[in-house]
Amino acid sequence: MGRLTTHILDTASGCPGAGVVVSLFRVDGEGRTHLLAATTNRDGRCDAPLLDGDALKAGNYELDFAVGDYFAARGVKLPEPRFLDVVTLRFGIADPAAHYHVPLLVSPWSYSTYRGS
Repeated sequence: MGRLTTHILDTASGCPGAGVVVSLFRVDGEGRTHLLAATTNRDGRCDAPLLDGDALKAGNYELDFAVGDYFAARGVKLPEPRFLDVVTLRFGIADPAAHYHVPLLVSPWSYSTYRGS
């Protein structure tokens, strides 16, 4: 059964990104459709898959990570406007029976991602 999960690592402090609001959208020719919002737990993960089973369909998606609010809440001195505020990752799901893990490694100044397992 396919599923979509995420994980956030704060590379500036070397800890999980706990308390980050993550919003999931499906993207098609008509724009973005909001599917859900979740907040990461103390391990930087959502408590349940973002999508699984029949809800996971082939297509394009976006994850918005509210990292600016996360770093501000941690007391990190940020410029105004913030260099990174909301990180948006657009990705495709080709096989809805597979596990798609989309981690975000982030600091106030950079980010990276990859397809995890």
